[in-house]
Amino acid sequence: QVQLVESGGGFVQAGGSLILSCSAASGLSRINTMAWYRQSPGKQRELIAAMQRETTINYADSVKGRFTISRDNSKKTLFLVMNSLKPEDTAVYYCNTPQSRYPWGQGTQVTVVS
Repeated sequence: QVQLVESGGGFVQAGGSLILSCSAASGLSRINTMAWYRQSPGKQRELIAAMQRETTINYADSVKGRFTISRDNSKKTLFLVMNSLKPEDTAVYYCNTPQSRYPWGQGTQVTVVS
């Protein structure tokens, strides 16, 4: 069973940057398509970025141009580089496949203050 672990969240001022990481003890290399999600208080979890085999990448309009999804060469770790952060980016961030195939991890909290 793949156990996803997200990390890298924290407090940041508006306009700042953070880099989130997603890994699993069993590795992510066999998973072709991975995605980042976020869930703000009182809202449904939303998919914000997805990456398939490093060639097909999609972003939600709310993060396009500011966030970048990537994987390391070994595909063991998934990243989300977040720039120009806004208070509305405050949420718990999760990784999973676009079909949310695996159990959800604990997520990592991102708080953007103005």
